[in-house]
Formats: sequence, C-alpha cells, structure tokens
Amino acid sequence: MTDVVIIGGGIAGIAACAQIAPHLKVTLLEAEPELCYHSSGRSAATFIEDYGNRVTKELNKESLTFLKSESQGFLKKRGLLLIGKYGEEKEFQTDAGDLGLAHISFDEAFQLLPSLKQEGITRQAYRPDVYDIDTNKLFEYYRKIALENGAQIRKKTKLIGAYLQNNKWKIKSSNGDLSASIMINAAGAWADQVAEFCGISKLNIIPYKRSIARMQAPKGVDVQNWPMLDGVGETWYAKPDAGNLIISPADKQMVSAHDAWADDATLAAGIQSFQGVVNFPINRMLSNWAGLRSFAPDENLVIGPDKNNSSFFWFAGQGGYGFQTAAAASQLLSDLLLEKNVSVDSEILEALLPGRF
Repeated sequence: MTDVVIIGGGIAGIAACAQIAPHLKVTLLEAEPELCYHSSGRSAATFIEDYGNRVTKELNKESLTFLKSESQGFLKKRGLLLIGKYGEEKEFQTDAGDLGLAHISFDEAFQLLPSLKQEGITRQAYRPDVYDIDTNKLFEYYRKIALENGAQIRKKTKLIGAYLQNNKWKIKSSNGDLSASIMINAAGAWADQVAEFCGISKLNIIPYKRSIARMQAPKGVDVQNWPMLDGVGETWYAKPDAGNLIISPADKQMVSAHDAWADDATLAAGIQSFQGVVNFPINRMLSNWAGLRSFAPDENLVIGPDKNNSSFFWFAGQGGYGFQTAAAASQLLSDLLLEKNVSVDSEILEALLPGRF
C-alpha cells in the first residue's frame, strides 16, 4: 500500500518524488532499466533564465533561487553568445531582447570566442549569467532525498492500466499490482498514453524530436571556456562539453513517443551552421543522440490535478525546460497535492493548471 504513485523516472518524476516523500508514502514506477533514460538523460544541460515563454520564465526564476542557494554546485557559468548574419537583423533583435542579451562589438565577441569568423557576421549579443547545469548531480540530489524519506523506486516496471475503485487507484504493472490514493503522471513523451491507461482524457501533449552531435574539438583549439553559441531564430546552437563540442540543429520534428535517435542529414545541418561561424574545420563526430521535448498545445507546462479527476495529477509538458524548471515546478506540484499555499501568483497558476484545456 502506498499513498502516491508517480509514473516516470526522469527529472520531473524524481523531483516530484523528493518533494512529496517527506509527507506521504511514494512509489515511483519507471519502465526503463535505468532512471533518467529518455529526454532527461539527453539534455543540453543549460540554464537560461529568459528561455521559454512568459510562464516558463517565471518557473526558471524561482528555480534559479534554489539552484543558487544550494551548496551542491549545480551551476557553472557559461555565458551565451548570439550570432547574427546578413539578412537576420530583425530576428536577431527579437531574439536578443527575448533572451535578455546585450549587444556587443565584434572585438568583444572575439575575446569570448577567438575562433569566430569575421566575414558574414553582422551582429553579436551576449549574456554572462547563463549556466551549465550539472544534471547528474541535480538528479542524484533529488533521488537521495526521495530514498532517505522512504520512497520506493521501481525500475523496469511498465504501467499496464489503472482504475479507481472506492476512491483508490488500482494499478496494474509489469512488476505486480499496487493501490494508491493519488496518481502523478510524469511520463514525459508518454504522458497522454499514461492518462488513457488510467481512463483520463488526454491533453494532446506532443513530443518533438531534437538532435545533438558531440564533435571533437580540433587539436590546439581550447573550447572549454567558450560561451554557448546560438543561431538566430533558434536554428542551431553549440556549447563546450568536456573539452569537445555539442552541436544541435535545434530541430523540432513532431513524432510519436519512442526511443529517439538522430539522423545524419539533420545533424549535418547543425554542424554546417556552426562551421559557418568559426575559422577551423570540424569533422569528427564522437557520438550523437536525440531526445523528445514534449509540449502542451499552449507550450506551458501542465502541473496539477486533472479537471475531471482530482486524484490524478499531471506533471508534464516540460518541453526543453525540464531541468531548469524542476525545482519550482516540483515544489508547486507538491504544494497543490498537499493543499498548501503556492508561491506563484494566480495568473501563472491558472496558466499551468490542466483545467485550462
């Protein structure tokens, strides 16, 4: 017997587990052999306070307070450099404003990135307070809290179905049956499927594939202290990673929920874009992967009880913001479930609750 069952062992599920376990008995079910297997294990691991829409930015800000206040070393300064070319001036201005970047000269940009090409680049903007997130450390922080407070984590456990009987969820899984008072759907790309397994109407949360290549930095080029680089219109990005580079075409391809992989043509587009702004060749791929970023129709996260069933909680639609919103989003979910006062204002709360659909 448990009070709460959480479906999904990514950053959303494990953060929710850590927040709720001190108050209630919690069991987390993860279908894969390991936690953090899908999107959470394939993150670009970046914190940009002004990345996302207005509602997401509020969660970012509240999460940053937590990440900075902890002595765990979750964040490391990286910086963000936006690069614009001929014909991109208008969109560059929009991106720079939306991301809170300050315009800088080419010489200033060159100091940040000595391999920057001069030809073809017309605009540069920069923000120093962009961070790498130590995603492994943050995930382990939440996992440790959950386990210390008695949470059970069951891997290789697939949800088969669930139904309400006498105000209790009767849950069938590949690893036995459970009973709980509350279900939390933190299943990422599979959130709609989990809802339907439980007899709950889906919310049309759609997965989109995004691809990343890890490329070897050329000999003699030290990229470790470079800022993250961003193309205008979120068409590509690159950042240092353990002495090498990760490069993404920032693709957003609508797909069904699956174990995603990257294709060569998509990766090549991102690598070509990056190659166009640096003055050295980059041609050796070390590895590649793809993850699924899942969005609700309005692209806000979905946090709270289902409008037709108050014992079924949604914690889904994180898009590409799962790690950077995890602290605030999981706190909000816990507060709603435990019927505590919430820290976000009413307008933001209404924009997150499932009842908006």
